[in-house]
Amino acid sequence: MKYRKLGASDLNVSEISLGSWLTYGVGVEKDKAIACVNRAFELGINFIDTANVYGRGAAETVLGEALASRPRNSYILATKVFGQMSSTDQGLSRAQIEKQLDASLKRLRVDYVDLYQCHRYDTNTPLAETMEALTRAVKSGKVRYIGFSEWSPQNIEDAIAMRIVERFVSSQPQYSLLWRRPEAKVIPLCARNGISQIVWSPLAQGVLTGKYNPSAPPPPGTRATSDNMGGAITRWMEKPVLEAVQKLKPLAQEANLTMGQFALAWLLREPNVASAIVGASRPDQLDENVKASGAKVDPGLFSRAEAIVAEALPRRA
Repeated sequence: MKYRKLGASDLNVSEISLGSWLTYGVGVEKDKAIACVNRAFELGINFIDTANVYGRGAAETVLGEALASRPRNSYILATKVFGQMSSTDQGLSRAQIEKQLDASLKRLRVDYVDLYQCHRYDTNTPLAETMEALTRAVKSGKVRYIGFSEWSPQNIEDAIAMRIVERFVSSQPQYSLLWRRPEAKVIPLCARNGISQIVWSPLAQGVLTGKYNPSAPPPPGTRATSDNMGGAITRWMEKPVLEAVQKLKPLAQEANLTMGQFALAWLLREPNVASAIVGASRPDQLDENVKASGAKVDPGLFSRAEAIVAEALPRRA
């Protein structure tokens, strides 16, 4: 496993990290989730990402149990705030950040998180109030560093322009061979300001592994057939998308990588990407994914892959 510095922080995170969206405490049983966490550590993954809203606390609770026996300084833990936790609890107000942070720490069974992220931008709360609350969270010792997820370039610039507040060190966008929107503005802006990308859905909900045949129903037991986890994959299950992915298989073979490894290695070609967050419902899935870290791939193969996707899916790429 290779490690990269997370923005302007002193955190060195594994290039492959473990996420818990749609899985732990929701679509994956507790015992399997804990087995995945344990395997992640065995493979050198040191960065775990979650959010308060995943299962409305369920994912944090499972991770709290999975991490309870490990020394706190042996892993880097990230969670998020913004999502609706009840009919009255949502957003990035001062009161919500304070309330939700304490609740997350309790569920995770820790005194602090290494990275606390704004899950989305809150248009109902002044940015100054949010940044001041996050700054106080860092000064309290409950948070080491702060980040954001899916903020617009203007949102990011507004935060950077503020003075006497804590600085963001991470951005968590959706980014993959099938979804390259962050390349236009977000990545260059962040790179200039000490902010790294930690990418969600790097395999497009598993579609970039090549396991879905455009001419056949999804295999039983896959995410696309799951009632709990299938909703987010719908956009990638369209036939033109699956056909384009199948055309990437020879390129992955030429690189001596699986499809998933090739897609993750493509992400890690970008210096501003610190880590790709992968989900896992079985430990062996992590065994495959971590081999993308440090993989040496001819840049020409990546260029050909980009051309295939751009030709087939110009609006998505």
